[in-house]
Amino acid sequence: MSDEQTSSLTVAKLKALCILNDLPTGGKKSDLVERLLDSGLSNQEIGLPSKAKIQSVSKPKKEEALEIEPEEQIVLSMEDEDTITPPKKQDAVEVDDQSGEENILDAEILDGEFVDDDSPAVVKKTNPKAVKKQVREGPATLLDLIQKPQVAAVLLTLIIIGAGGYYYLDNQLDSFTAEQLRYGDSMQYQITGDENGLATFLATEGFVELVMDQLETDDDICKISLDFGGSGSLSITDGGTSELVNEGGSTDRLGAVRVVGGMGAEWLAVETINTNSLNPFRVHRHLSVGSICEFGAITGSGTADLSSTKYIELRNQDTKATELNWGFDLPSPIGKYQGTTVSYGVGGLLGGLETLAPGLALMMQPVEIQHLFANDLIDKEATGSNLGWDWRVIGIDEYGGKPAWKIVATHHDIEAYCLGSATMNLWVEEGNPWAAKQTVDVLISEEQTGQSGCSPASQLLNDYVLPEGELELHHTFAKTSLTRGQKQLDLGLTYASKPQANQLGPSNSELEAWSEYELHMPDDSTLRQHTFENALACFEEWPNTIAPGASRALQENGYIWRGTTQQISSSVSQWNLSWVASDEQAGWVQFNLTGVPNAENCQYDKRGDLDLTAFNRDSIPNTFNITALESWFSESSRYDMLSGSERFFTASGDYQDDVQVGYLIAVPGNDIGSILSQIGDGGDGAVTLDLSRTWDENGEHKQLNLIADAAEGRLIGWSLITNPV
Repeated sequence: MSDEQTSSLTVAKLKALCILNDLPTGGKKSDLVERLLDSGLSNQEIGLPSKAKIQSVSKPKKEEALEIEPEEQIVLSMEDEDTITPPKKQDAVEVDDQSGEENILDAEILDGEFVDDDSPAVVKKTNPKAVKKQVREGPATLLDLIQKPQVAAVLLTLIIIGAGGYYYLDNQLDSFTAEQLRYGDSMQYQITGDENGLATFLATEGFVELVMDQLETDDDICKISLDFGGSGSLSITDGGTSELVNEGGSTDRLGAVRVVGGMGAEWLAVETINTNSLNPFRVHRHLSVGSICEFGAITGSGTADLSSTKYIELRNQDTKATELNWGFDLPSPIGKYQGTTVSYGVGGLLGGLETLAPGLALMMQPVEIQHLFANDLIDKEATGSNLGWDWRVIGIDEYGGKPAWKIVATHHDIEAYCLGSATMNLWVEEGNPWAAKQTVDVLISEEQTGQSGCSPASQLLNDYVLPEGELELHHTFAKTSLTRGQKQLDLGLTYASKPQANQLGPSNSELEAWSEYELHMPDDSTLRQHTFENALACFEEWPNTIAPGASRALQENGYIWRGTTQQISSSVSQWNLSWVASDEQAGWVQFNLTGVPNAENCQYDKRGDLDLTAFNRDSIPNTFNITALESWFSESSRYDMLSGSERFFTASGDYQDDVQVGYLIAVPGNDIGSILSQIGDGGDGAVTLDLSRTWDENGEHKQLNLIADAAEGRLIGWSLITNPV
């Protein structure tokens, strides 16, 4: 169909014609017109210009009137939006006397019947006024297709009441695939609980530590629960041309933003921002009295704000970075806390639980439909599985006065590992890339291992992954408004400034193989006064009676699996070294070092024993040495987020005061190794570098932490937490 052939009928009327002709009603206006033409309807019947030229009708003489043929049926026209009214007697065919062309008036229902198309006009002289003639073309009219009187009556009613009569037609929900996101999309939503109550969160026993880990309190809290509600906003950033400075002048990827990944390279990514403003935000703390969790709760009511920003790289569509900014203001003794946590391609709000059961993060904000359903057709009784979720379309429900597909999704990994249950109900509407409404119900508990069907392996995994107690979450997200952008996301497409594979990651010559014979991770730092090589020399200076276990282990192929150091004065560094022997005996030693290592300068402080520490040299990977990692991360042109007064390094690349430097060797071993092998290869170990710093400033206590992969030179994440002193 050409662009010039545009139907004068509304979409609703075209849908009505489709229904009457047993045709589908989905698609754009042009699709409806093409479908009706293919079914045999004429151009005139669907509001298109006639293909054949309409012949001019001679102007009747004043004394002649149009004769009406009695055998013709009444023709109904759907071309008028207005209510049908009887024609006025003075309506006539107007003819331009000079040009001979007639101005044809819109068709109206006459007080008589039309003549047949092939019959000549017969004029009665008794009628002083001429009446215009309805010219028909092609197949039968709409009324010719509707022989049942009751159907015609319904159609007439729809025409008379206008657009409102098409409510039923417009509310028949067609199946569809997920809407693609666009730059500039945004949706505002409310956060509630069941039946517009407050959302709830509950943590007991060991799960309390996950919640209170960063909060300094002397209270022995055995249970904590939250009641909260408020508003949220989910949006896709529409980046400007300033984000494309490295694209050589091209604006093909307009909308994307720049982001630095864990390897220090710069990428183009889609930026998604989700913000929550919670008011009220009530915290109920239950304290332990002996072995009993006290029934009475200490309640504090305040506010909380959370903002999560995720960066999805365009070409490979992987997560380059996730930034969470949070803060809450509660009465004493909790007080006012705020923080920033940034991770690079790993982790999430749910920590290790999300690593074990991917896809759980979908519960923390309105679900992106295409992310969960991909290109699956959303239709009645459709089913599918993705990202750990099994979903099924229940049917059509109503949300916001419009029809929406209702879908139930359950997380099969949570159930398969006997960790508990996680269920979402989703209301999905056409044209919205996110769930219009979403209810979440989660129960995670170590007691779930008792349920039928749990294998011994699942029970053992449960014991290692989950602490004792329960974790519950119940909330509802409900759309209040939606704004659509213009340009679809450029996911899957490449770009000029995309880093190449050979620019990332270390070469073999940069890594050191030390697992077979070294006592510790190679250091050779130039930024610190003392290195790990200096610290290990103290064991040779001490008599065996000071740290006998450590001395024996290090003499018999043992190694330091965890070590930390911090400069506590201009000349003194403090050390804490954890060792493991080949027979898996383990312990730790703390001491200070001043100047050159000798019996006098190696100042022993204390020591202790450790349990359940695995010995496995074969699984220790090759790594950078510590000085190479320090040089890498202190380069502000690559990692500018790590330099500054509230970060780890100065602008010149030196350490800020009081930074603690450490490394950790994690290897599989004992029972946990066999369990991890069921969800991964379970054979490789890992070595990480960590930096931390704490200080007081302007009446606030600040805590800064960083962790990096020593085998790849990749930044894993960092965080800054601030609270009143």
